[in-house]
Amino acid sequence: MKCAECKEILVAYLEGLLAEDQKHAVTEHLKDCHSCQDEVKQLTDLQERLVSNGRAATQSDLENEVLTRIIREQKVRLKAAEKASEGLKIRRLIMRSSVTRIAVAAAVIIVAAIGIYSISEPAITFADVVKPLLDARTLILDMIVGDEATGPVIHDVIVGSRIRRVVSVQEHVVNIIDTESAKMLTLHTGGKTAAYSNIQGSLQEGTRDYVASLRKIITDVQNNPGFKAKELGEKEIDGQKVVGFSAGGFTIWADAETALPVRIEVESPQLSAVFKNFQFDVPVEELESLVSMDVPDGYAEQKKVFDMTTSTEQDLVECLRIWAELLLDGYFPETIGMTELMSQLPQVEAKLGEKVASAEEGTQKGMTLGKGMLFEMSLKDKHYAGSGVKVGEADKAVFWYLPDGADTYRVIYGDLSVKDVAAENLPK
Repeated sequence: MKCAECKEILVAYLEGLLAEDQKHAVTEHLKDCHSCQDEVKQLTDLQERLVSNGRAATQSDLENEVLTRIIREQKVRLKAAEKASEGLKIRRLIMRSSVTRIAVAAAVIIVAAIGIYSISEPAITFADVVKPLLDARTLILDMIVGDEATGPVIHDVIVGSRIRRVVSVQEHVVNIIDTESAKMLTLHTGGKTAAYSNIQGSLQEGTRDYVASLRKIITDVQNNPGFKAKELGEKEIDGQKVVGFSAGGFTIWADAETALPVRIEVESPQLSAVFKNFQFDVPVEELESLVSMDVPDGYAEQKKVFDMTTSTEQDLVECLRIWAELLLDGYFPETIGMTELMSQLPQVEAKLGEKVASAEEGTQKGMTLGKGMLFEMSLKDKHYAGSGVKVGEADKAVFWYLPDGADTYRVIYGDLSVKDVAAENLPK
């Protein structure tokens, strides 16, 4: 049984209205599915709360309106985008239960007592919206890096500690990353080649943390005693009504009916990105083959295991050399960064295909480009000034940075030499 099927009949399951085979299927599913276990707890808590308020209550003319409200709350709590007609099915199930009929009557009395005669949609809270991000066992999403209109799109399938990643500018290259074992399998689907890399260290943490960082931001702000998410109200995104919240450096928009996240915007010195096209809790068995770390049949495995465990100043120097000589006729790029490099991956790959002697050499140069940018990203006090400078111009400083704990800057010059320079002697 799949989660969507289970959640659709949880109300009937709790009220003892299912046939034996259905009841057995739900029971078996609940043994291993934490998401559905959470839904059961929420539903029973809701039921107990309502029943405790109204065992002696009676019916009133407001019953249908209150029942509609309960149905809507069910839909939000179940996080399922059911069609309107399915609400009628829930209504029939609820009204067959004497316990929930009492709960409906209790709600009627409460509503009447406080003078509410027009019942609106239940408010969606920040906690409702972020819950799928915190709890999802599997997650599929797109992350657009940099400018949303032109930036590269990273498509990720996340199953536990494994991530299958495809970048829009290089769709024939698939990276399967195991963040627990710190291994990465790179598949070139065109040439049917495969290579393993060790990614222990900053790359491992960076890969693991880009979704985990969202979860950490959420939990940090929620644990802050003075925390209150800023409510942004409602709007439409691609014809879908959404509600928004802003907190801790990110903005999240969620479906106004189901509370499922639709769009997340992150803006920080380390990352400017938009997350969208979410799919939560796709059954693990449907995704396991996509995140396998085994080389597929028909692929030739490169024997060398590439080392991505460290990134150094020398990686940055070689990255600048390759970038200039491979793509720009010996001139350094106007700007540097992982976003800029990713946008040029098709050109990089084409040039490597022309100029390298083997697939292994091409992979090594590609790894050096990536490691160089990882090192650049790790630096705090840094400056790039290579625009218009040609490789070999020894009197032109193209990049400088202050190492942690150091008193002098490290300066990379146009001839790719590196020197220690005091702050007062840096280029103006």
